[in-house]
Amino acid sequence: MKPRPKAVFIDRDGVLIRDADYLASTDGLSVFKGSPRALKLLRAAGFKIVIVTNQSGVARGYFTEAAVRGIHAELKRRLAKAGARWDALYYSPHGPDSGHSWRKPGTGMLLAAKKRFGLDLKGSFMIGDKTSDIECARRAGCASVLVLTGNAGKDKAYKAKPDTVRRDILSAARWIVEKNSTNLRA
Repeated sequence: MKPRPKAVFIDRDGVLIRDADYLASTDGLSVFKGSPRALKLLRAAGFKIVIVTNQSGVARGYFTEAAVRGIHAELKRRLAKAGARWDALYYSPHGPDSGHSWRKPGTGMLLAAKKRFGLDLKGSFMIGDKTSDIECARRAGCASVLVLTGNAGKDKAYKAKPDTVRRDILSAARWIVEKNSTNLRA
């Protein structure tokens, strides 16, 4: 029987791109230098790459879903220009008090990706900068990496502990590839 694919779920703001605090247009979009290389490294290791991001600015009326889609189109273009790409991107436009399953730490976005790609969540990873990312990974059964860019876990909204803490997305990707290859040999 063919093994199910594994994914690396990646938070957007503070992980893949600089956190601009309610990014409303492409004017403030700044991709971290190591992001394209990290995505290429993870793809070469056989992972599906799935971006998962809370965008409560929609619910708060700061920007529209069309603005979010425009930012994602530009992000996709910039990453592609650097030779990197993702397999899927999911976002939650819901506010923090919505209780919606797609809003992290809810697992709705991860479960949607699992259904779409037939993923093995237990063999998958989440890279995030907030405790809601780490709690989401815990709830879904994924390993988690907290990066020191963006919020760096200072929100302390959840008591979830990451499997590891890394400097940035590129060092997180390297750790994941090493961990995955060690697990394959075991």
